[in-house]
Amino acid sequence: MSTNNTGIAPATGASSGIGTASAARPMANVKWKDVPTRTIDVGGVAFAYRELGPDSGVPVILLHHLMAVLDDWDPRVIDGIAAQRRVIAFDNRGVGASGGSVPHTIEEMGRDAIAFIRALGLSKVDLLGFSMGGGVAQTVALQAPDLVRRMILAGTGPRGGGGIDEVTKVAVLAYIKAALTWSDARNFLFFPRTSEGKRAARDYFAGLKERTKDCDKAISLQARQAQLKAIRHWGLNTPHDLSAIKQPVFVANGDNDLMVDSSLSADMARRLPNARLTIYPDSGHGGVFQHYRVFVPAVLDFLADGADQTRMKSQG
Repeated sequence: MSTNNTGIAPATGASSGIGTASAARPMANVKWKDVPTRTIDVGGVAFAYRELGPDSGVPVILLHHLMAVLDDWDPRVIDGIAAQRRVIAFDNRGVGASGGSVPHTIEEMGRDAIAFIRALGLSKVDLLGFSMGGGVAQTVALQAPDLVRRMILAGTGPRGGGGIDEVTKVAVLAYIKAALTWSDARNFLFFPRTSEGKRAARDYFAGLKERTKDCDKAISLQARQAQLKAIRHWGLNTPHDLSAIKQPVFVANGDNDLMVDSSLSADMARRLPNARLTIYPDSGHGGVFQHYRVFVPAVLDFLADGADQTRMKSQG
């Protein structure tokens, strides 16, 4: 039975000069801007990743958005979650400092994510997927259900969701606006053009600039093109049977998402058998960044609830 609730509101690997894999342990007292970048061999391909937070509990794997690399994660969100949870963010195949080429489907990205998680020696993880990463998270849960305990899907929609295949047009328009205003396209894609939205965008970009050393490589043209092709395929493909995802899922979005219509988040939450939905007011695709002060505690509560249930079962 669905429990939908709606609210407003030890790793081994090969070093590539980015970091030493032998020292790749979670760092409880290091902030995102200072955590070192590591690499691990995944089927002969070096995957770049960073991890921080306490060395205990089920890790939270972060899956990022279209055209993003490690440096594009909001440090307010990562540092907030890492205050209580082990957090691992990585560049999937062909992205940033990771080797290989970006595959042309979200399903293949999911298989690569599973391979990365297993290369770390992990048998159970929580997932936080934002935008395109939310699609990858869904495929991980469908392809390797025993690997996933809980999942957060932010600013994302289901396969076959109407309009998702139009992301390229939306992105191109935003990039034209950005070029004309000498600004970042995410000003237009992530945040509403209101006074509050513009303030949120300034704060978001200020956070991204905190890291000044050991920065990731920029995403390549091949990676951009492959990701756009994958998203188009995702939007035009047959919908998944989301009832097969039995894990608890926290779905979050802004109330006016220009990239993935907010109604798709609501549709996805209805189709998932054990989901809760939060739509943040006066915000868009980057609603979880604009409202990080309430999003981060909600994520921690959601994940802690699962940890409490796991402990109760083991004690019983």
